[in-house]
Formats: sequence, structure tokens, C-alpha cells
Amino acid sequence: MPAAPRDPEYGNGPAGEPLTPPVLLASLLADRELGLRHLAGPAAAGVHGVHASEMPDPSPYLLGGELLLTAGAGPAEDPDGYVARLAGAGAAALGFGVAPVHEEVPAALAEACARHGLPLLEVPPRTPFSAVARAVGRLTAEARTRELRRTTEAQQALAAAAARPDPVPAVLARLAASLGGSVALWPGGRTAGPELPAPAREALSALLTRVGREGGPATATDRAGGHHLAAYALAGRAALGTATPARAPGDHTVASVAAVLLTLLTAERPAGAEAAALTRLLLDGDPAAALTAGPWYAVHARGSGDPQALAAALGTVLLDPHEGGVRLLTDREPGAQPGWRLGVSAPAAPDALAAADAQAGRALQRAEAARTPLARHADAGFAGLVGRAEARAHAEALLGPLSPALRETLRAWLAHHGSWDRTAAALGIHRNTVRQRVARCAVLLERDPDDPDVRMELWFALRQE
Repeated sequence: MPAAPRDPEYGNGPAGEPLTPPVLLASLLADRELGLRHLAGPAAAGVHGVHASEMPDPSPYLLGGELLLTAGAGPAEDPDGYVARLAGAGAAALGFGVAPVHEEVPAALAEACARHGLPLLEVPPRTPFSAVARAVGRLTAEARTRELRRTTEAQQALAAAAARPDPVPAVLARLAASLGGSVALWPGGRTAGPELPAPAREALSALLTRVGREGGPATATDRAGGHHLAAYALAGRAALGTATPARAPGDHTVASVAAVLLTLLTAERPAGAEAAALTRLLLDGDPAAALTAGPWYAVHARGSGDPQALAAALGTVLLDPHEGGVRLLTDREPGAQPGWRLGVSAPAAPDALAAADAQAGRALQRAEAARTPLARHADAGFAGLVGRAEARAHAEALLGPLSPALRETLRAWLAHHGSWDRTAAALGIHRNTVRQRVARCAVLLERDPDDPDVRMELWFALRQE
């Protein structure tokens, strides 16, 4: 099965982190200095990088989203198999340089690209491959600058709206305008933006209910009625929902800022010193009589953001800022947060928070070592599943971000107990390619493959295929 394509409007990346906007093929085709010509396959795609290769199979060296450039040596013997492998690795497009090997693009290659849905571009003799790479780099930088400016202006506008006499509806209206869509606050039914079609409205309501319930996730996403949907947990079992016809890389950041502001505006919060003292008591003492049954999560965090804003995003007032970072306690399952690296404990009862605190500390160390935004001590995973149908559904949800090539590499790496050399030998690829792919899996799955609990769940998930 082919790799999941990057969304040309949004791209793929770790949740909670800003994403680099892709370069659209239309922008490259419009550059007269390059002189590129679209020959076959879809005309729309998002390019996240450029790679040149004359190998018969360059797919092991692709991460997905690349414009692959070739002078024709690679696909010469087997055009259909060549294109099929590129499409399976998630390549964004193929650029074929005419001369010196070929005077024109082979018809068999164009037919294969049309058959497998891979855009094919002709690169004229006067255009060096390096010029295409530079153009993609320039357009990426320009898009990143525009998106950063848009995100900054949206954050400033949200802050100004929060200072108005009636701040909650002002923030909702400003958020809807910034995203170019509709937003809703649950419960209460307050909305802003255009009215949604029934399928999108019903799906967003279901997301809000899921996020707002006790023990629900911190965030959730869906797509219905031609809209991208997202829900963000607020304090007090409330939730913020967004629905947009299209997505931009900064939308998650903008919505997260709005969620923090709405949490601050709608929740009663104790003074910072009192909250820190209470958190120390709960984590270091005997809190069983002071808390509900939970489950509770201890969180250790290190980053450059505002600890109060982090606590608001995680739906809690129980935080303990200290010189080395922040300790928090929340009854919502934490998700990754922009600007922070988090270590999260297993769900714990009130009388087990001291152990949970230690778990969170160790998880943060793993997150920092692996440079991932979040690491968990444990995940219930397949231990909580009953029946093969449920196991398959869970496996597909877990492994969905991975292309077939990444799944195959991860399966071999786990089977060889994390040995780079033995995995490379088994797959017939370079050990550095194995390292690249396993690192890519960690980013896409937002999990630490060095954690044995994570390895166990991934192995069981891969066994369901």
C-alpha cells in the first residue's frame, strides 16, 4: 500500500510543534527561470524537500514529501517499478532532466506516473538540479516567514480580545476570523464564525463531548463535511472546538493560545504560590484525602514558555515551578505542548503520586535524550484491548502515520532488539537509513522507541497486520 501522502495544505509533523509549509508544485511551475513543465500525474502536490538520485531504487533514502530529480539512469530498465517504489515511499513528485541521457521524457515513464498518481515534471537542459533545490529552499523560507507573521499577528489579536470588557465572545470571534472558520465553546453552545454543515457540526459536537468528559484526551481531531475539526480541553470539563475548510501550519498554535486564554478567562485559579505549595504537598506527602479518585498524571516539563500557560493548557492549577523546570499534576491525559518537553507518568491513584512523580522525571529524561516533545512512562495499549477486531483498529490508529517502508523497518528493528547492524543486514539497506527511519517513526508516532513499554505495544500493533 502506498505511503500516506503529506497534506499539501498542512504537511505532517509532531503534534504541538510548528510545521514547515510545503512548496506547492504550482509555485515551482510558475517560476519562469526554472522552466519546469508538468507532464503527467496530479498537478497539485506539496514539496518538502529536493533529492537527486540516479539509483534504480532511491526509496530507502526518502522520508516522504521530496521532489526526486533524475537524469533518467534510475528508471531506465523498469519505469513502472521505479515509480511504484517512489509512490510507496511518499515522494511528492518526480523531476526528469532531459539531456544528456535522454532527449525527451520516456513515454513509459509518463504512463507509469499517471498510473501511480505521481506528478511528473520535465526539467529543461538549461536548468541545473541545484537551481530547483535553491528555488524550493527560497519558497519554503518565504512561506515560513509569512506563516510566522500570520501566527504572531493572530496571537496578538487574541491577547487584545482577551482584554476587552466581554472577553470570551471576543476571543471566540477573533479565533474564528484568524482561522478562517468556525469555533465553538462547550458546554454552553457559544459559537463564532459561519454556520457549519450538519455533518461537520455533528462531528465537532462529538469531539467536544469526548474531550470535555472526565478522563478524556487533551486534544482530538477529525474531518467531516469538508472541514478539518479539532477540539482542545479547557479547565472545568470545558472544551474549545475549531472547524476550518483548510489547514495552515500555524493553526494548531493559534488555537492552543486561544485555549489557554479561554482557560484563564473561565476558570477560577488560586494564587501561584498557593498552587505550588499544594502541588508539593500532593506529590511529596499523603494526598489521598485531598483528591478525587482520579486517575491522576504527574508531569515533569522543561521549556521556555510560561508555566502558568502550560498548566492552563493541561487543564490544571496544580503546578510547582522550580529552577530545573516545572512539576504538574492533572487529571487529564497530557498531550505535547509547543515550546515544552514533557515527561508523563502512568495513570495513578492519589495514594501513588510519589511513584508517579518519579516516573514523570524518568520519562522527561528519555524525552530529552530522544529529543521528542513527550515521553510517557507507560501506556495501557493492547493490555486494555479485548478481541482481534479491537486490536486491529487500535493498531491501525497507532501505526496510521507510518508508510509501509517505515513499518517494515520498525518491525525488523524491534525483531532484532534494536540492533542497527542486524536490521540493516536483514533489510538490505544501510545502517544510517535504519537510524533515519526509526527516528522518523518516533517523531510521527510521538513515542519513545527506547521505552520497553512502547516497544511492546508497537510490536503487538505490527503483529496485527
